[in-house]
Amino acid sequence: MRYSQAFVPTLKETPAEAEVVSHRLMLRAGYIRKLTAGVYTYLPFGLAAIRKVERIVREEMNRAGAQELLMPMVQPADLWRETGRYEKYGPELLRFRDRHDRESCLGPTHEEVITDLVRGEVRSYRQLPLNLYQIQSKFRDEIRPRFGLMRGREFIMKDAYSFDVDDACANIAYQKMYEAYQRIFTRCGLQFRAVEADSGSIGGSFSHEFMVLARTGEDTLAVCQDCAYAANVEKAAIKARPVDNPEPMSDLVKVETPGKRKVAAVCEFLGIGPEKLVKTLIYKVTGGAQQGQAVAVLVRGDREVQEVKLKNLLGASDVVLAEDQEVFDITGVPTGYLGPIGLNARKLKVVADWEVEAMRNCVVGAGEKNYHLQNVNMGRDFEVDAIGDLRQIADDDPCPRCGGTLGQIEGIEVGHIFKLGTVYSEAMRAVFQDHDGQEKPMIMGCYGIGVSRIVAAAIEQNHDENGIIFPLAIAPVQVILLNLGLKDGQITAAAEALYLELQAQGVDVLLDDRDERPGSKFKDADLLGIPFRVTVGSRLSKDGVVEIRHRRNGLTVELPPDQAAGYLLGQIAEAGSKGLE
Repeated sequence: MRYSQAFVPTLKETPAEAEVVSHRLMLRAGYIRKLTAGVYTYLPFGLAAIRKVERIVREEMNRAGAQELLMPMVQPADLWRETGRYEKYGPELLRFRDRHDRESCLGPTHEEVITDLVRGEVRSYRQLPLNLYQIQSKFRDEIRPRFGLMRGREFIMKDAYSFDVDDACANIAYQKMYEAYQRIFTRCGLQFRAVEADSGSIGGSFSHEFMVLARTGEDTLAVCQDCAYAANVEKAAIKARPVDNPEPMSDLVKVETPGKRKVAAVCEFLGIGPEKLVKTLIYKVTGGAQQGQAVAVLVRGDREVQEVKLKNLLGASDVVLAEDQEVFDITGVPTGYLGPIGLNARKLKVVADWEVEAMRNCVVGAGEKNYHLQNVNMGRDFEVDAIGDLRQIADDDPCPRCGGTLGQIEGIEVGHIFKLGTVYSEAMRAVFQDHDGQEKPMIMGCYGIGVSRIVAAAIEQNHDENGIIFPLAIAPVQVILLNLGLKDGQITAAAEALYLELQAQGVDVLLDDRDERPGSKFKDADLLGIPFRVTVGSRLSKDGVVEIRHRRNGLTVELPPDQAAGYLLGQIAEAGSKGLE
């Protein structure tokens, strides 16, 4: 490809809309352009990088025994109603009616469609196991699309679905996908970690997320420094502490705490630590049996509620912390003075983090403005409807697996695998006949990869002040060849000869034959992130060499032009032998 004929509209200035590194650099490098909020056009080089990712994904999915198909993006609402997700999924599901007034949606995922397909074709255990996948655009109507391809509304995704006869076989399928994902992200040149995760709106019994480690990640991960345990903080388990507290229960004392609404202010006023105080928070519930209801949540004063854990405990689609006025409307008590005593009488559901159960003689709001209660004890002074792991994990919490030291890092989710079980097959009657002629639901798994997000995540992890530093395997081209002597016959002939030789050897090469200053060509090469830059210029005339520069580390090698192609092929092969191509 010749740069003079390529559509690569680079920008010198960063557009005002750019929020994170990958968004800024993909716009500046001419890889994407925004059409509307959360929707982007992939320009030729951006699409080339995505296609490189797709190739790796296809090779590893096929290697794992999966078969590719392609399902419609437009899905009938009736399928989603069979599983109950048409109402439950929420506003991210873009719903519409066609000219015949039939309800449909744009597919954010394809569990219903694939289950409908398989239930119509599979009858016997002899037709299983089955693993089908596609690479396709998805649409999720994000309320706040941001960060370019990191959180868009339309995106390219690989989604696979497995069908098995029993749990043992389903676990084998899950492990195959786990290993395939490890190979995919390794070959993409990413630093990543597989972590235990919440299954969210997809459902199922357990799941793993694959996280690219980057400071700009939206997700926080709890990682043990002493064993292999790692989990998204939404899922990170906290062990229950012993309930047997030897401290005797003291008598209730009501104390005036004028104007002390915040935890820190109350603790300072009473001369206690936050570990002696219980916060009472009001959440509004959407979806599930508690739809539209309010729930009181109790956690220790120095803890934060993990809303995904709360949502899962309640079986709700979502939970939202109530505003101050809403708290007063629900309880008649101003925020900051609400406590658990008497909430059951108000017919409010009360749930507590299990750490609260082990506390003795704690401080709570008195249910009256400017007052708190001391020496309050669960079981004696108030009851709760449910107890569970409801709080955000902290650095001082021990690893739930080995008891070791936990740390927290940021990550970008690029893949997620789910053990679905029979959630969809039972709802949609996807059944088969076993060896004995008995009808049973298929055991399912679901496996997603954000193909377009991988490109953005790779940039978040691989860049410097000059631009992108693409891993070789997913770079739109592997080599950029700069002709710095367009009017010099020797230089141009050498550049053209090397260009043709690299192409003949199967190397993706971009020949910069533009009539631009050398400085502009160098800057564009760095901005684009192409792994190898070959400069054919005055050094050829003086010393008979061309310069080969490694984008990642700045290493520069000078070689005669007839040795350049061999050197580059060797570097590419060496990277491939390490699994990075």
